[in-house]
Amino acid sequence: MANKKVSVFFCQECGNETSKWAGKCPSCGAWNSLVEEVIDKTSVKSRAKVSDVKPTKIIDVTASNEQRISTNIEEFNRVLGGGIVPGSMVLVGGDPGIGKSTLLLQTCQKLCLSGVNVMYVSGEESLQQIKIRADRIGKFNDKLDLLCETNLDTIKAVVEREMPTVLIIDSIQTMFNEAVGSAPGSVSQVRESTSVLMEIAKGKGIAVFIVGHVTKEGTVAGPRVLEHMVDTVLYFEGDRHASYRILRGVKNRFGSTNEIGVFEMRDTGLEQVKNPSAVMLDGRPENATGSIVTCSMEGTRPILVEIQSLVSKTAFEIPRRMATGCDYNRVNLLVAVLERMRDAKANRSCGIFLGRSDVYVNIAGGIRINEPAIDLAIALAIYSSEKDIPVDEGTIVFGEIGLSGEVRSVSMAEQRVNEAKKLGFKRVIMPMSNIPSVKNIDGIIVVGVSNIKEAVDAISR
Repeated sequence: MANKKVSVFFCQECGNETSKWAGKCPSCGAWNSLVEEVIDKTSVKSRAKVSDVKPTKIIDVTASNEQRISTNIEEFNRVLGGGIVPGSMVLVGGDPGIGKSTLLLQTCQKLCLSGVNVMYVSGEESLQQIKIRADRIGKFNDKLDLLCETNLDTIKAVVEREMPTVLIIDSIQTMFNEAVGSAPGSVSQVRESTSVLMEIAKGKGIAVFIVGHVTKEGTVAGPRVLEHMVDTVLYFEGDRHASYRILRGVKNRFGSTNEIGVFEMRDTGLEQVKNPSAVMLDGRPENATGSIVTCSMEGTRPILVEIQSLVSKTAFEIPRRMATGCDYNRVNLLVAVLERMRDAKANRSCGIFLGRSDVYVNIAGGIRINEPAIDLAIALAIYSSEKDIPVDEGTIVFGEIGLSGEVRSVSMAEQRVNEAKKLGFKRVIMPMSNIPSVKNIDGIIVVGVSNIKEAVDAISR
């Protein structure tokens, strides 16, 4: 049967294939997610005969503890859950120029110097360009092999011959499989290429890292099913023009999710930031209104950050709201709660009117936090700026706020308090319901609050 080119439509969210375009994917319901691709429909290949495959009883399977490979980069190990798991597949995504290739090349250096065989496959750079970047990072040895290739059949043959311990693919959008008729970077090519690499990882026990480009929405380009296929998904966050980068684990089958590693971009590559709380609070103004410190849990790590707020009279009919580093809709919700704040003891309203004021909220340091535990700090920062009341520099605040103004409990309160003690803070304003769970509170004053009015009174003293 002769080759026949056929146009099909793939959903970028779920990978569903359909013969006609539609505004809404019939499988997952996503809007405007179908993209057209031209593929070759060849004659049906003969399938291999099914051998006598039998299932294995779970009691007959023997397994030992995970033998992880250390990257010798402490922050990277933390995000991976303790190191590289042999046979695992890790997807690293991020904006262009954020430092994905630099981080993986530094990982190659650390691994090869410790005697681990590594193969770095690049579809975007030549050998000379990789060498120039490597010279800036440091010394390498003969344990690192470079390969500039985009044909997956060739890559698979080389990998099976050399059998490295760790394989790095930079990037998955440049790889192509000859069995798929579409262009490199298309939905079907990315999906099939990942499937081949998954076969290499699981069949040969080779740890595979793949670099993925991201779309303007911040997700990895290609089908969303790509993130479901791999074992670990890491995102490199931060402004490429700023110095600090955050590596966040959004999926990890071998460790905790939402764990972060903090790095600083320098001339020699990425340097670890082992105490991110101190870095995030560096340069904090003294006796400034609208500035307050809170504690967020990123995975298992407590991080102190500064919440800044500015409230000013608006010059327009509709006041402006802006949030940087936190959820914009959450800020609007907290503004509404502040306006409806009540004094339960006096049974009267004591809210602040913000209907004629612009409200700006920023998390200093370039980090983004979506945890509801920073609600209380955002609300108090807005109140501090509106009332021109500076908050004591030795005070830290955390807690979730409900729609009726109540302060609700948060997780891991004791770890947050201990982090505040370690950095020299003298007082903590936290949910009253979390007080019994905090035991080692010597050397720091703990103030429990049940509603936002009590928290406002606490910072006004």
